[in-house]
Amino acid sequence: MKKQFYSLLGISLLSATWSFGQQQERVLDKSNMREGEHVEYCTTHKKMNELRSNPQFAKEYAKEQQAFENLMLAKKGENGSTKAIVYTIPVVFHILHNGGNENISKDQILSALDILNRDYAMLNADTISIQAPFQSLKSKVDIQFVLATKAPNGACFSGITRTQNALTNDGSSGSAQINAIVAGNDVFNGQWPGNKYLNIYVCKEIGGAAGYTMLPSSFTATSMQNGIFILDTYTGAIGTSNVGSSRALTHEVGHWLNLDHVWGGNNNPGSAGCGGSDNVQDTPATQGSTVCNLTANTCSTDNAYWGFDQIDNVENYMDYSYCSKMFTIGQVNRMRTALTVSNTGRANVISAANLTAVGASTPLTLCTAKFSTPRTVICAGESITFTDESYNVATGWTWTFTGGSPASSTTQNPTITYNTPGTYAVQLQATDGTNNNTANIPSYITVLPAGGNIPFYESFEASMNLTSPNWFVYNSGGATAWAVTNTAAKTGTNSAKLDNFSQTNGQIDELISGPIDLSSITSGTGVTLSFRYAYRKKISSNTDLLKVFLTKDCGEVWDVRKTLTAATMSGTSTATSAWTPTAADWVTVHMTNVTSVYWNDNFRCKFQVTNGGGNNVYIDDINIYSGGPSENPVTAGLADLGTVANINLFPNPADNEVQISFSSQIANEINFYVTDLSGKRIQQYQINATEGNNLVYIATENLSAGTYLIQMVDGTSQRTLTFVKK
Repeated sequence: MKKQFYSLLGISLLSATWSFGQQQERVLDKSNMREGEHVEYCTTHKKMNELRSNPQFAKEYAKEQQAFENLMLAKKGENGSTKAIVYTIPVVFHILHNGGNENISKDQILSALDILNRDYAMLNADTISIQAPFQSLKSKVDIQFVLATKAPNGACFSGITRTQNALTNDGSSGSAQINAIVAGNDVFNGQWPGNKYLNIYVCKEIGGAAGYTMLPSSFTATSMQNGIFILDTYTGAIGTSNVGSSRALTHEVGHWLNLDHVWGGNNNPGSAGCGGSDNVQDTPATQGSTVCNLTANTCSTDNAYWGFDQIDNVENYMDYSYCSKMFTIGQVNRMRTALTVSNTGRANVISAANLTAVGASTPLTLCTAKFSTPRTVICAGESITFTDESYNVATGWTWTFTGGSPASSTTQNPTITYNTPGTYAVQLQATDGTNNNTANIPSYITVLPAGGNIPFYESFEASMNLTSPNWFVYNSGGATAWAVTNTAAKTGTNSAKLDNFSQTNGQIDELISGPIDLSSITSGTGVTLSFRYAYRKKISSNTDLLKVFLTKDCGEVWDVRKTLTAATMSGTSTATSAWTPTAADWVTVHMTNVTSVYWNDNFRCKFQVTNGGGNNVYIDDINIYSGGPSENPVTAGLADLGTVANINLFPNPADNEVQISFSSQIANEINFYVTDLSGKRIQQYQINATEGNNLVYIATENLSAGTYLIQMVDGTSQRTLTFVKK
């Protein structure tokens, strides 16, 4: 595109205070989106306009860009297709996640790195299909990207950091996301200077964009703000991403190296007419494309470089088309020149001294043995694959698996079967032939025992702890997690409580059951999962979610089977201070969609809350049983005792005895079994009920404090009551 110099015309004086990436909540700009996508493909030009609202930045940036254009004129004789130096850029991928799929795998990260290296070396096979007018202009950049292996404090690391924080879901402030990474990453809690590393921040949400960065300037040269933000779904070509979105990082690195979009730097595609400029002569004038239209000619005007009307270079990486596959010679010269400018930090990034300091120029050696698994809790009889993550290189592996079969392995990524319930250690000794390192985790794999039979009933009265193997909690943000409370309950005195009032927006917390055996269910009876919840919003706009997940394979795959929104759970009711429910606040949910796919002995369920700003969440009386919904807890596999009515148990809570009054339709022999919550029988009484009203006294003076069940059984049917002993 024809060359123009940067102008300060049109810059407005907004404020002398600058906050990187700070933006108001906004509606997505559809004119800045590729066709069929639901995010703005790139907002680098918008971020630069935000920066220009700072007068100090605008003034300095204009001077720097003028100096850069003068440098480009002085270097105009360089041939973009042959270079004497291959520049090396050390990269760090900072993964900001909240325990979800955005916590992408190492393989997906390496896929992204491979694509960068492929595209910048012009090794992508699709260059053969570049349109004829641009075949002679395609050019390799001769820049290679390598993972840094030394953190700012000199510690060896893998080139990847991981930070768990709910801010991955909130990209309204890039500064806030960077601060979360600085404070909470798993490698080094401090600054990762932008003039030493190309920092790439992978998040679930970055303010409505797929990616963005900053063009080179002295204003951001040394800070972590001098980096690239990108969605996990646009990182690499595998995992949460795909081939169609895999070149977004190629595009953003182009910006980081001082390339504008092919239509110019200040507007969305199609919005600037033909008057914009990317300051590169061999890219034809264009309005930009959001689809792959190889015949597009949006600016049918001659220019000095081409001398004739030229179609758009829609296959350029700096367009929005889905067929990008090339840089031009002019763009390559511009990017390589950007790496020689010292005041923007780029020159230091590629300097020999810096490459040594960040571990990007020396041969890789082993410094840390490390491994991972997709999950650490499995059921007896299951197999699990261990992945070697030792860095920065390992050539030999010696594994020891206590309780596993086989008990040892020399394979890099072995698959091990665990048959016996328990908690087991795993050890990996890794070597690169010279250096050796050991990773030993004493209680790494938990193998759950066989699931209990249904009916399953949990009212949280038996213990004040949620512990394996019956329950597990997942807490994504390090704040308060699910816990048993005795301050509120639907039945008895206890329930499970999530202090959602104190959580960060977007934080995820889960209450996960152990195995439950549903293999006895038949198609004639079906199964019901019932539970009771209590919840309030703080304000009417809260967006909390309560989801119920089920798994048929002990947790390898979880399926959402119920979703309750804040509006559904709370209606118009709100509570602005930390909330505790009353008896009237509890709501019962009956789930009848526990389909036959789950009817095996590895069934589990979990209750997941995603914070949307609301108040506390409580759950009680989780009940899984054969048959249709029941308002009373089902704790035995007998039919309902339908010959009695008007049942009343009192007092409740009880001291020395409880009384049960009921009316019977017939004279009948009824057994009364007092059991604990696991179903263990503690006391037994037998009466001959008469037709009409009956009253039964049951002694409780020898029972410990807690919650108990009374089963009324006539041999073929039953009714279950619940009471609390003080």
